[in-house]
Amino acid sequence: MDLKTEINGVTEREWLPVPPDLGDGRMSGPVPVRRAELWELVLHARAIPCRLERAGLGRRLLVPPDRMEEALRELRLFEEENRDWPPPPTAPAPLVENTLVTLSVLLLVATFHNITLLKHPIPGLGPVDWVGIGGAAAGEIRDGQWWRTVTALTLHSGPVHLLGNLLIGGVFIVLLCRELGSGLAWCLLLLSGILGNLANAMFQPAYHNSIGASTLVFGAVGILGALRLGRPGRRWRRRWLLPAAAALSLLAMLGTEGENTDLGAHLFGFVFGALLGLAAGYLTDRFGYPGRRGRAFLVLVAAMTPVAAWWAALVHG
Repeated sequence: MDLKTEINGVTEREWLPVPPDLGDGRMSGPVPVRRAELWELVLHARAIPCRLERAGLGRRLLVPPDRMEEALRELRLFEEENRDWPPPPTAPAPLVENTLVTLSVLLLVATFHNITLLKHPIPGLGPVDWVGIGGAAAGEIRDGQWWRTVTALTLHSGPVHLLGNLLIGGVFIVLLCRELGSGLAWCLLLLSGILGNLANAMFQPAYHNSIGASTLVFGAVGILGALRLGRPGRRWRRRWLLPAAAALSLLAMLGTEGENTDLGAHLFGFVFGALLGLAAGYLTDRFGYPGRRGRAFLVLVAAMTPVAAWWAALVHG
Protein backbone atom coordinates (compact mmCIF):
# COMPACT_ATOMS: atom_id res chain seq x y z
CA MET A 1 0.00 0.00 0.00
CA ASP A 2 1.35 3.45 -0.91
CA LEU A 3 2.29 5.65 2.05
CA LYS A 4 0.14 8.38 0.56
CA THR A 5 -2.96 6.22 0.70
CA GLU A 6 -5.66 7.81 2.80
CA ILE A 7 -8.39 6.16 4.83
CA ASN A 8 -11.10 8.57 5.99
CA GLY A 9 -8.68 11.45 5.30
CA VAL A 10 -5.82 9.99 7.39
CA THR A 11 -2.62 8.88 5.63
CA GLU A 12 -0.68 5.81 6.70
CA ARG A 13 1.96 8.09 8.16
CA GLU A 14 -0.61 9.19 10.73
CA TRP A 15 -1.78 5.72 11.77
CA LEU A 16 -1.43 4.82 15.45
CA PRO A 17 0.44 1.85 16.98
CA VAL A 18 -1.55 -0.82 18.79
CA PRO A 19 -0.52 -0.84 22.50
CA PRO A 20 1.44 -4.02 23.43
CA ASP A 21 -0.97 -4.67 26.33
CA LEU A 22 -4.07 -3.86 24.22
CA GLY A 23 -4.90 -1.24 26.84
CA ASP A 24 -5.87 2.40 26.60
CA GLY A 25 -2.66 3.42 24.88
CA ARG A 26 -0.68 4.52 27.93
CA MET A 27 1.80 1.66 27.38
CA SER A 28 3.91 1.97 24.26
CA GLY A 29 6.70 -0.02 22.72
CA PRO A 30 7.30 -2.83 20.25
CA VAL A 31 5.36 -6.10 20.12
CA PRO A 32 7.19 -9.44 19.78
CA VAL A 33 7.49 -10.39 16.11
CA ARG A 34 5.40 -13.57 16.19
CA ARG A 35 2.61 -11.95 18.23
CA ALA A 36 2.57 -8.89 15.97
CA GLU A 37 2.31 -11.06 12.84
CA LEU A 38 -0.52 -13.04 14.45
CA TRP A 39 -2.38 -9.85 15.36
CA GLU A 40 -1.94 -8.62 11.79
CA LEU A 41 -3.62 -11.80 10.50
CA VAL A 42 -6.50 -11.34 12.94
CA LEU A 43 -7.13 -7.77 11.81
CA HIS A 44 -6.86 -8.67 8.12
CA ALA A 45 -9.44 -11.42 8.72
CA ARG A 46 -11.78 -8.79 10.21
CA ALA A 47 -11.16 -6.39 7.26
CA ILE A 48 -9.46 -3.83 9.49
CA PRO A 49 -6.63 -1.93 7.72
CA CYS A 50 -3.25 -2.43 9.36
CA ARG A 51 0.45 -2.68 8.66
CA LEU A 52 3.64 -3.71 10.44
CA GLU A 53 6.84 -1.75 10.78
CA ARG A 54 10.13 -2.61 12.44
CA ALA A 55 10.72 -1.35 15.96
CA GLY A 56 14.03 -2.57 17.38
CA LEU A 57 13.82 -6.32 17.95
CA GLY A 58 10.04 -6.32 17.61
CA ARG A 59 7.32 -4.81 15.48
CA ARG A 60 4.71 -2.09 15.70
CA LEU A 61 1.22 -2.80 14.42
CA LEU A 62 -0.33 0.37 12.96
CA VAL A 63 -4.03 0.99 12.33
CA PRO A 64 -6.06 4.08 11.36
CA PRO A 65 -7.09 6.19 14.39
CA ASP A 66 -10.79 5.77 13.72
CA ARG A 67 -10.42 1.97 13.63
CA MET A 68 -8.32 1.69 16.79
CA GLU A 69 -11.19 0.84 19.15
CA GLU A 70 -12.51 -1.80 16.77
CA ALA A 71 -9.00 -3.28 16.34
CA LEU A 72 -8.44 -3.41 20.12
CA ARG A 73 -11.82 -5.07 20.63
CA GLU A 74 -11.08 -7.77 18.07
CA LEU A 75 -7.58 -8.42 19.41
CA ARG A 76 -8.79 -8.57 23.03
CA LEU A 77 -11.48 -11.04 22.01
CA PHE A 78 -8.90 -13.13 20.16
CA GLU A 79 -6.51 -13.17 23.14
CA GLU A 80 -9.32 -14.06 25.54
CA GLU A 81 -10.49 -16.99 23.42
CA ASN A 82 -6.94 -18.33 23.01
CA ARG A 83 -5.62 -17.61 26.49
CA ASP A 84 -5.10 -21.28 27.43
CA TRP A 85 -4.14 -22.54 23.98
CA PRO A 86 -2.23 -24.66 23.26
CA PRO A 87 -2.87 -26.64 26.44
CA PRO A 88 0.24 -27.55 28.45
CA PRO A 89 1.58 -31.04 27.74
CA THR A 90 0.50 -33.69 30.19
CA ALA A 91 3.15 -34.74 32.65
CA PRO A 92 4.68 -38.10 31.71
CA ALA A 93 4.06 -41.01 34.03
CA PRO A 94 6.92 -41.54 36.48
CA LEU A 95 9.40 -44.18 35.34
CA VAL A 96 9.47 -47.41 37.31
CA GLU A 97 12.98 -48.36 38.38
CA ASN A 98 12.87 -52.10 37.72
CA THR A 99 15.99 -52.53 35.60
CA LEU A 100 17.35 -55.26 37.87
CA VAL A 101 14.11 -57.25 37.62
CA THR A 102 14.08 -56.94 33.83
CA LEU A 103 17.70 -58.01 33.52
CA SER A 104 16.97 -60.97 35.78
CA VAL A 105 14.25 -62.12 33.39
CA LEU A 106 16.67 -61.84 30.47
CA LEU A 107 19.18 -63.87 32.48
CA LEU A 108 16.54 -66.59 32.87
CA VAL A 109 16.19 -66.68 29.08
CA ALA A 110 19.94 -67.21 28.77
CA THR A 111 19.83 -69.91 31.45
CA PHE A 112 17.04 -71.74 29.67
CA HIS A 113 19.08 -71.70 26.46
CA ASN A 114 21.85 -73.52 28.31
CA ILE A 115 19.32 -76.08 29.58
CA THR A 116 18.22 -76.83 26.03
CA LEU A 117 21.83 -77.69 25.19
CA LEU A 118 21.96 -80.44 27.81
CA LYS A 119 21.61 -83.97 26.48
CA HIS A 120 20.39 -85.49 29.74
CA PRO A 121 16.89 -87.00 29.46
CA ILE A 122 14.03 -85.55 31.48
CA PRO A 123 12.53 -88.11 33.93
CA GLY A 124 9.40 -89.58 32.41
CA LEU A 125 10.01 -87.97 29.02
CA GLY A 126 13.44 -89.12 27.89
CA PRO A 127 15.63 -87.01 25.62
CA VAL A 128 13.91 -83.82 24.45
CA ASP A 129 14.24 -82.26 21.01
CA TRP A 130 13.54 -78.71 22.18
CA VAL A 131 13.49 -77.12 18.73
CA GLY A 132 11.43 -80.00 17.37
CA ILE A 133 8.64 -79.61 19.91
CA GLY A 134 8.94 -75.86 20.52
CA GLY A 135 9.91 -74.22 17.25
CA ALA A 136 7.41 -72.08 15.36
CA ALA A 137 6.67 -74.77 12.76
CA ALA A 138 4.05 -73.27 10.46
CA GLY A 139 2.21 -76.52 9.70
CA GLU A 140 1.93 -77.57 13.34
CA ILE A 141 0.76 -74.10 14.42
CA ARG A 142 -1.96 -74.18 11.79
CA ASP A 143 -2.94 -77.64 13.07
CA GLY A 144 -3.62 -76.20 16.52
CA GLN A 145 -0.30 -76.46 18.37
CA TRP A 146 -0.70 -72.96 19.81
CA TRP A 147 2.15 -73.34 22.30
CA ARG A 148 4.73 -73.12 19.54
CA THR A 149 3.98 -69.40 19.08
CA VAL A 150 5.22 -68.94 22.68
CA THR A 151 7.93 -71.56 23.08
CA ALA A 152 9.71 -70.47 19.90
CA LEU A 153 10.38 -67.11 21.57
CA THR A 154 12.52 -68.82 24.23
CA LEU A 155 14.70 -70.85 21.85
CA HIS A 156 17.86 -69.73 20.02
CA SER A 157 20.03 -71.28 17.37
CA GLY A 158 23.28 -70.53 19.14
CA PRO A 159 25.20 -68.17 21.44
CA VAL A 160 25.52 -65.44 18.79
CA HIS A 161 21.77 -65.45 18.17
CA LEU A 162 21.07 -65.40 21.91
CA LEU A 163 23.62 -62.68 22.68
CA GLY A 164 22.34 -60.44 19.90
CA ASN A 165 18.79 -60.61 21.21
CA LEU A 166 19.84 -60.06 24.82
CA LEU A 167 22.14 -57.12 24.15
CA ILE A 168 20.12 -55.29 21.52
CA GLY A 169 16.67 -56.28 22.68
CA GLY A 170 17.57 -55.78 26.32
CA VAL A 171 17.94 -52.03 25.78
CA PHE A 172 14.42 -51.66 24.39
CA ILE A 173 12.89 -54.07 26.88
CA VAL A 174 14.43 -52.26 29.86
CA LEU A 175 13.11 -48.92 28.55
CA LEU A 176 9.66 -50.37 27.99
CA CYS A 177 9.49 -52.00 31.43
CA ARG A 178 10.54 -48.75 33.08
CA GLU A 179 7.83 -46.88 31.20
CA LEU A 180 4.90 -49.27 31.58
CA GLY A 181 5.90 -51.45 34.52
CA SER A 182 7.10 -55.02 34.25
CA GLY A 183 3.69 -56.70 34.19
CA LEU A 184 2.08 -54.65 31.43
CA ALA A 185 5.31 -54.43 29.42
CA TRP A 186 5.99 -58.18 29.39
CA CYS A 187 2.37 -58.99 28.57
CA LEU A 188 2.55 -56.67 25.57
CA LEU A 189 5.94 -58.06 24.56
CA LEU A 190 4.74 -61.66 24.72
CA LEU A 191 1.55 -60.82 22.87
CA SER A 192 3.43 -59.06 20.08
CA GLY A 193 5.75 -62.07 19.72
CA ILE A 194 2.90 -64.58 19.83
CA LEU A 195 0.83 -62.69 17.26
CA GLY A 196 3.92 -62.18 15.10
CA ASN A 197 4.66 -65.93 15.05
CA LEU A 198 1.01 -66.79 14.48
CA ALA A 199 0.60 -64.38 11.57
CA ASN A 200 3.88 -65.52 10.04
CA ALA A 201 2.77 -69.17 10.21
CA MET A 202 -0.32 -68.29 8.18
CA PHE A 203 1.85 -67.09 5.28
CA GLN A 204 4.63 -69.68 5.34
CA PRO A 205 4.74 -73.21 3.88
CA ALA A 206 3.98 -76.04 6.30
CA TYR A 207 7.63 -77.11 6.58
CA HIS A 208 8.79 -73.62 7.65
CA ASN A 209 10.24 -73.45 11.18
CA SER A 210 11.79 -70.54 13.08
CA ILE A 211 12.99 -69.78 16.61
CA GLY A 212 14.24 -66.76 18.53
CA ALA A 213 13.15 -63.89 20.75
CA SER A 214 13.88 -61.36 18.01
CA THR A 215 10.20 -61.39 17.03
CA LEU A 216 9.50 -60.14 20.55
CA VAL A 217 12.38 -57.65 20.30
CA PHE A 218 10.87 -56.14 17.17
CA GLY A 219 7.60 -55.99 19.07
CA ALA A 220 9.37 -53.93 21.76
CA VAL A 221 10.56 -51.45 19.13
CA GLY A 222 7.04 -51.16 17.70
CA ILE A 223 5.47 -50.66 21.14
CA LEU A 224 7.94 -47.94 22.11
CA GLY A 225 7.50 -46.17 18.78
CA ALA A 226 3.72 -46.18 19.11
CA LEU A 227 3.91 -44.85 22.67
CA ARG A 228 6.13 -41.99 21.49
CA LEU A 229 3.71 -41.28 18.66
CA GLY A 230 0.88 -40.58 21.09
CA ARG A 231 2.79 -38.02 23.13
CA PRO A 232 2.34 -34.28 22.57
CA GLY A 233 5.14 -31.82 22.04
CA ARG A 234 6.95 -33.25 19.02
CA ARG A 235 6.30 -33.49 15.35
CA TRP A 236 4.94 -36.79 14.05
CA ARG A 237 7.94 -37.48 11.83
CA ARG A 238 10.43 -36.83 14.62
CA ARG A 239 8.55 -39.12 16.99
CA TRP A 240 8.87 -42.02 14.55
CA LEU A 241 12.46 -41.31 13.50
CA LEU A 242 14.21 -43.22 16.32
CA PRO A 243 11.90 -46.31 16.30
CA ALA A 244 12.07 -46.54 12.50
CA ALA A 245 15.86 -46.28 12.53
CA ALA A 246 16.04 -48.88 15.31
CA ALA A 247 13.80 -51.29 13.37
CA LEU A 248 15.91 -50.96 10.21
CA SER A 249 19.10 -51.50 12.22
CA LEU A 250 17.65 -54.59 13.86
CA LEU A 251 16.58 -55.95 10.48
CA ALA A 252 20.12 -55.53 9.23
CA MET A 253 21.68 -57.23 12.27
CA LEU A 254 19.10 -59.84 13.23
CA GLY A 255 16.95 -60.25 10.15
CA THR A 256 19.09 -63.00 8.61
CA GLU A 257 20.86 -64.28 11.75
CA GLY A 258 21.00 -68.06 11.69
CA GLU A 259 19.14 -70.64 9.67
CA ASN A 260 16.19 -70.85 12.10
CA THR A 261 15.35 -67.15 12.24
CA ASP A 262 12.76 -65.53 10.05
CA LEU A 263 12.45 -62.05 8.53
CA GLY A 264 8.68 -62.34 8.20
CA ALA A 265 8.23 -63.03 11.90
CA HIS A 266 10.36 -59.98 12.71
CA LEU A 267 8.22 -57.72 10.54
CA PHE A 268 4.97 -59.10 11.96
CA GLY A 269 6.35 -58.65 15.47
CA PHE A 270 7.06 -54.98 14.76
CA VAL A 271 3.62 -54.39 13.22
CA PHE A 272 1.72 -56.04 16.07
CA GLY A 273 3.96 -54.26 18.58
CA ALA A 274 3.05 -50.91 17.04
CA LEU A 275 -0.67 -51.73 17.14
CA LEU A 276 -0.45 -52.90 20.76
CA GLY A 277 1.55 -49.80 21.68
CA LEU A 278 -1.11 -47.52 20.21
CA ALA A 279 -3.82 -49.38 22.13
CA ALA A 280 -1.81 -49.31 25.37
CA GLY A 281 -1.08 -45.60 25.01
CA TYR A 282 -4.74 -44.78 24.44
CA LEU A 283 -6.00 -46.93 27.33
CA THR A 284 -3.41 -45.72 29.84
CA ASP A 285 -4.09 -42.09 28.91
CA ARG A 286 -7.81 -42.59 29.38
CA PHE A 287 -7.97 -44.99 32.35
CA GLY A 288 -4.51 -44.69 33.89
CA TYR A 289 -1.95 -47.39 34.63
CA PRO A 290 -2.85 -50.64 36.40
CA GLY A 291 -3.00 -50.50 40.17
CA ARG A 292 -1.10 -52.73 42.55
CA ARG A 293 -3.40 -55.73 42.10
CA GLY A 294 -3.55 -55.21 38.37
CA ARG A 295 0.24 -55.14 38.12
CA ALA A 296 0.53 -58.31 40.19
CA PHE A 297 -2.04 -60.05 37.96
CA LEU A 298 -0.19 -59.02 34.79
CA VAL A 299 3.13 -60.24 36.19
CA LEU A 300 1.50 -63.60 36.96
CA VAL A 301 0.05 -63.84 33.45
CA ALA A 302 3.39 -62.97 31.85
CA ALA A 303 5.24 -65.53 34.00
CA MET A 304 2.74 -68.36 33.54
CA THR A 305 2.35 -67.99 29.76
CA PRO A 306 5.72 -69.54 28.78
CA VAL A 307 5.44 -72.09 31.61
CA ALA A 308 2.02 -73.25 30.37
CA ALA A 309 3.25 -73.29 26.77
CA TRP A 310 6.25 -75.48 27.56
CA TRP A 311 4.10 -77.78 29.70
CA ALA A 312 1.80 -78.28 26.70
CA ALA A 313 4.81 -78.79 24.41
CA LEU A 314 6.36 -81.46 26.66
CA VAL A 315 3.04 -83.26 27.20
CA HIS A 316 1.62 -83.09 23.66
CA GLY A 317 4.66 -82.34 21.53
